[in-house]
Amino acid sequence: MTTLQPPVAAEPRPAPPPAKGDRRSWTGWGFIGPFVAVFALVFLAPIAYSIYLSLFRDQLIGGNQFVGLDNYTRAFQDDAFWSAVGRVALFLVVQVPIMLGIGLLVALALDSGRLYGKSFFRITIFLPYAVPAVVATLMWGFMYGTKYGLVGDINSAFGVTLPDLLSPGWVLASIGNIVTWEFVGYNMLIFYSALRVIPTSLYEAAEIDGAGQWRIISSIKLPAIRGALVIATIFSIIGSFQLFNEPSILRPLALNSITTDYTPNFYTYSLSFNGQQHNYSATVAIIMGVITMIVAYAVQLRGMRKGA
Repeated sequence: MTTLQPPVAAEPRPAPPPAKGDRRSWTGWGFIGPFVAVFALVFLAPIAYSIYLSLFRDQLIGGNQFVGLDNYTRAFQDDAFWSAVGRVALFLVVQVPIMLGIGLLVALALDSGRLYGKSFFRITIFLPYAVPAVVATLMWGFMYGTKYGLVGDINSAFGVTLPDLLSPGWVLASIGNIVTWEFVGYNMLIFYSALRVIPTSLYEAAEIDGAGQWRIISSIKLPAIRGALVIATIFSIIGSFQLFNEPSILRPLALNSITTDYTPNFYTYSLSFNGQQHNYSATVAIIMGVITMIVAYAVQLRGMRKGA
């Protein structure tokens, strides 16, 4: 009697390797290609060109000549530049915590559920961010005036002598007040958006355990929005080092207080457009970019560290 053997399944053949020039290998590049092109054009190319400019100098004899790192050596010995860096560093240390602190307090108040008309307060606090910086600076600049503004009117009406807020000793604080007024609402919106996505189950568990409002804020809300706090801090640091609009617009009202090297960006602008020192201006801009990047990166590492 013959025994029937089960048929042996044929082993599957390995798939042939993709041929060269397979369309699938270029699909990803097709999606990211436009972004890469735009990124290279508007971000990498200007940086490369600025570095290129910083290696040259216009000479009275010989025209634009390669000087290597001489412009960087000059910048590190430039007292005007480092004075401007110190001024914005002081501005950052004082103004940024105040601005972020106010924005955080407002966001916590709106999120508490105990504030009536919170929609009205939210849009009211955010509204200054919609005002163009030029308009806001001019508005505050005229209010600061001792002869024609709000300060002058108060002096005349009450017979007092308020300090001149556009004087050399007060103008940096006055600029800080303008920037705070402009960006408190922006930071408030970042914090409030982060607070709204916290699971309500955490609040319910905290209430069952008898936790008070301060305990809920310190143990639940603040740790949950740490990422938003870090992002807002980094944005504020970058904005502080880029300070330009407010001092440049206020300068006609405070010529004795705001010089052309008042901030690094203002100094760069003055070098390039008033002094025709394009190469040295590019050098200062690159150094400021590196300083800003280092400080922002250090804050990011510190803020995102577990247990920080």
